[in-house]
Amino acid sequence: MSGSEENKPLHVMIVGAGLGGVMLAILLERLGISYTIFERSSEIQPLGSAMVFGANILPVFEQLGLLEQVQKISLPCLRMDIYNSKIEKVAFVEVGQYRERSGYDFLMFARPDMHRLLLSQVPSEKILMKKRVLSMEQNDIGVMVRLEDGSSHIGNILVGADGAYSGVRQGLFKLLERKDQLPAADKSSLKVGYLSMVGVSNPQDPGKYPVLKEPTSNFSRVIGDGTPHSYNTVTVPGNRICWGMTVQLDTSKSIEGTMFKNEEWGPKANESMIEEIRNFPSHFGGAIGDLIDATPSNMISRVFLEEKLFETWYHERTVLIGDACHKMLPSGGQGATNALQDAVILANCLYEMASNSSSEITKAFKSYRDQRYPHAKYQMEKSKTMGKILYGQTLSERLLRYVAFNMIPQKVQEEQFLKDTVYRPVLTFMDPPENRGSGPVLPQMHSKRYTAEKQAREATMTTN
Repeated sequence: MSGSEENKPLHVMIVGAGLGGVMLAILLERLGISYTIFERSSEIQPLGSAMVFGANILPVFEQLGLLEQVQKISLPCLRMDIYNSKIEKVAFVEVGQYRERSGYDFLMFARPDMHRLLLSQVPSEKILMKKRVLSMEQNDIGVMVRLEDGSSHIGNILVGADGAYSGVRQGLFKLLERKDQLPAADKSSLKVGYLSMVGVSNPQDPGKYPVLKEPTSNFSRVIGDGTPHSYNTVTVPGNRICWGMTVQLDTSKSIEGTMFKNEEWGPKANESMIEEIRNFPSHFGGAIGDLIDATPSNMISRVFLEEKLFETWYHERTVLIGDACHKMLPSGGQGATNALQDAVILANCLYEMASNSSSEITKAFKSYRDQRYPHAKYQMEKSKTMGKILYGQTLSERLLRYVAFNMIPQKVQEEQFLKDTVYRPVLTFMDPPENRGSGPVLPQMHSKRYTAEKQAREATMTTN
């Protein structure tokens, strides 16, 4: 790498075509910033199960003109019902006030549908397949990645959006270790306490599952008694049922040495686990095995559920987003939302850069981490607590669950749930959406650049 890059157009290299990486690409497309996505897989096969988006990310889709498309692939959810292994209801969480307080529905959808929607907004030629990053090199001029196919690519910024086992993060951390600049907290491996299997069924007969006739999403969770299993079922558009099984492992363990072996959301050898859970009863009727049999085998995935909040989110020209810097348990339902929030704030910070100089890039990355880290940390802690309540089977976790379900007033639970609606980062390079809810919204940094550009446009229109 040689020559001055400071005054040349910015080019961003994004590693990973998951939800966070694709959302960042959409935002860069709107900003007119050049980018390329490098995806290690030979094809993108959207996988996963049920997901939820609420007021803490839907305003961004509204700004992008995509809210209606999100609503078309979703059903509003008004409550979550919790059952024991005998399918006896033991608790519920009402979210009926969500729309009135936030101005948005609490939307449930199948993750593959959302992935396809986001991918449809990115020109296909900007996503390069079978491009696994092996190494990286960066300096004051730019950043270069070397790929498994022998090619190399140069840009101004490298974004690691490649998940919990991020190759970009590993390369960055090795570089920092050689410089003796890696915090001790970032030297430990991710911890895993659970194993999960998920899928989305083919369209089912509403006659067999009458719950599919309802206009809202039915979200139910069954927590095992004396067994490490818990599982959920969620109805989504198209008469489909999302399902997920979680198994608490004997002890939380380091997964050091498996960084490149566990491909998240990729199909695994599932047969033994399927047989283990096949006869578990379903709240919708029948058994979980019926839903598994109704799911294409290549759409069933088994993954570890890890958790770790990294301290290092950036260095020089490289930055991390999503699971690459904060891997959350899915129990809080906020992992994907936080990845998209990362993309939003990072895009805002890139928009504010005065040049492509190293100092401006570092300033942008620092602002991004400063804005996002406290909120990611809060959601990490919340997801950990929710994991203990919804998945845990140790004595202390069962006691915690008893207290949560039986001693905390429903009103307090609802207020805690609605607390998440106050933080809703939006795009500062577009007009902000109207706050239609009755609840408060945390203030966000405003863009002086956008204000000046908008005033200039309005002045020009007035003159003309």
